[in-house]
Amino acid sequence: MEASKVKKEKIWVLREQQVAPDAGEVEALAAATGLSAICARLLYCRGYRTAEAVERFLRCEDTMFHSPFLLRDVRAAVARIRRAVEGAERIVIYGDYDVDGVTAVSLLYLYLKRQGADVRYYIPSRSQEGYGLSTAAIDRLAAEGVQCIITVDTGITADAEVLYAKELGIDMVITDHHECRETLPEAVAVVNPHRSDCPYPFKELAGVGVIFKVMTAYECTLGMERGEKEIDGVRRMAHDYADLVAIGTIADVMPITDENRLIVTLGLSRIAATGRAGLAALIEEASAGKGENAPRKKKKITSSFIGFGLAPRINAAGRMSEATIAVELLLCEEPERARALAAELCEINRCRQVEENAIAEQAYARIEQEFDLDRTKVLVLEDDGWRQGIIGIVASRVTERYGLPSILISFDGADADHHTPADQGKGSGRSVKGINLFEALTACEDLLVKFGGHELAAGLTVERGRLEELRHRINAYVSAHLPPEGLAVRVEADLEIGLHEVSMPLCEELTRLEPFGVSNPTPQFVLRDLRLDRITELGGGKHLRLAVSDGEISLYALYFSMSRARFNFCEGDRVDLLCTIDVNEFRDVRSVQLIVQDIRPSDRFLAECARWQERYRAVRAGGSFDAAEGFLPERNDFVHVYTILRREFRAGNDTFSERALLALVNVGAPRPIHYVCLKYILEVFHELQICGVEELPEGGYRFDVYFNASKTNIEKSSILKKLKSQCRRG
Repeated sequence: MEASKVKKEKIWVLREQQVAPDAGEVEALAAATGLSAICARLLYCRGYRTAEAVERFLRCEDTMFHSPFLLRDVRAAVARIRRAVEGAERIVIYGDYDVDGVTAVSLLYLYLKRQGADVRYYIPSRSQEGYGLSTAAIDRLAAEGVQCIITVDTGITADAEVLYAKELGIDMVITDHHECRETLPEAVAVVNPHRSDCPYPFKELAGVGVIFKVMTAYECTLGMERGEKEIDGVRRMAHDYADLVAIGTIADVMPITDENRLIVTLGLSRIAATGRAGLAALIEEASAGKGENAPRKKKKITSSFIGFGLAPRINAAGRMSEATIAVELLLCEEPERARALAAELCEINRCRQVEENAIAEQAYARIEQEFDLDRTKVLVLEDDGWRQGIIGIVASRVTERYGLPSILISFDGADADHHTPADQGKGSGRSVKGINLFEALTACEDLLVKFGGHELAAGLTVERGRLEELRHRINAYVSAHLPPEGLAVRVEADLEIGLHEVSMPLCEELTRLEPFGVSNPTPQFVLRDLRLDRITELGGGKHLRLAVSDGEISLYALYFSMSRARFNFCEGDRVDLLCTIDVNEFRDVRSVQLIVQDIRPSDRFLAECARWQERYRAVRAGGSFDAAEGFLPERNDFVHVYTILRREFRAGNDTFSERALLALVNVGAPRPIHYVCLKYILEVFHELQICGVEELPEGGYRFDVYFNASKTNIEKSSILKKLKSQCRRG
């Protein structure tokens, strides 16, 4: 596998370099707030330049709940829902199947039940019905006597469906947070902060956040009729439902700023002391170690635990089965039933992981066989067997791995034996910063049945017969609209620090900046010129643990989802790390560790590589060298390198960069294999036709291993004989 196919080098953007903080102001800020110099620098670079601003941020006083009555149409929504509740009308909550939709459905159901409403919920099947409202679903609900439908996290583009419901005598209240069209559905009320005529000051609420504000307006209306102040109703709603709002907000990757920061802060504290049987069971199940009898370790409730621990399990229900399982869990009050549902969700999530990994490996293999990555700008792949609920996650992984926009399309359900041009496939796409995927699809909309989305993520439906033209057109569009730096994944870091500055006090101080998320990301740091002392595989080879040092201090760094075969470095190399700082807890011992986000060779290492390349050229030109330099390959070196090449070739990997190959052959080598030594081994292999070795113009090698080649005596090599004659032995 060619190293460039694995992952394009990312652009590191250091916020500190862009801001160029004033050292005196930072020192004064640290003294006034009692923060460390590092934390003061970090907050200064994020825009908190005064002690007052820092204190407000740390205490979440830089925001407050906005009045729910600022939302356009909220009074009309409250009035219609209240009439349905008090008139004992049959109400249905119509939601989406992701975490945002599940938490929104659960919140509204719990609140309306508390008011004594005749309410039920409906979430369409992702595989059978697809996203959003449908006339078929409305027909079923009308037949059941439903008089009022309240949408959550969906419905903002359902103009035809709203009119259809009205013809059947059903009133609709739309609550959503997705982008609006110029015209809105003709519902009784349309509550969406993105409406152009909506004065609500914060536009980035999740879908669950929008319905939370609507129900807060409902609660405040009831309270004010009893003589209460508006704030009393706000406080009650935050106390009772901030946990559900926080989960949906984090899972939907909304900015953790303004009102969302307050919601998530309150929500995390509620989750930590949750009285919801279903949520408690899911936390316990998600905290369990591997194995049937593994201990369940109490987890610290953070936005990261929600985003990577709870959200995938809730999401898995809608991706692999039915989202109603997740709603049942959040509504469940019986501990035994809750534990069973939590275990079921975790099992569904494990199945999702297996299927996701299988699809990802299929996609990677096809990309490396079918695409010229020097020319391709958008990876468009299709398959009849890929599950539609999984391809969005895989598209994210493909884009991360190759640094290119990607669209994965599933024709799941099509007749496998009789493909037709009219077969419709559903696709999910992800992009990189600088390429607006929604605009790219808009340029191809004549080829699509439908599409929608945002700059970095989009969905589409396309007929099989138009797929090849779509692939051609969208690649042409992206080629014509490349940003000056081309296609690249940009990674932001806050500060550059030294390894000696990484400490437990710093790690604990950084937790004061939580909750983390979009617009308040987990602090990331750059550490330069560290030596790789040891590389250890973890998780059956899925992850790496690196021992790094600066000559005086050593720390462990975890690199998740990085295999040894794809890791382009050897022990002894010098590297720069872009990483976060974390606390490792093992057998009641706490220690600081680094979590690697990206790695690259240090400037010193690159200079050293350049020197060795120059040294190789000098030897190649006939210069002499000492035996101790390790340039002269031994028999065991030849055997080891050939064994590695044969193994990789059989696995379908025939192309490597020089650095990747050097790292690979040094895994389990009988002795360290020097750059010059490796170059000569490859030359001898090619000379003796042990395997084909093609040196690529852009750097690196392509191999062709001859499995039927006859045994060859290495000593017959004229290249090796000449090299031996140049070796000074003393």
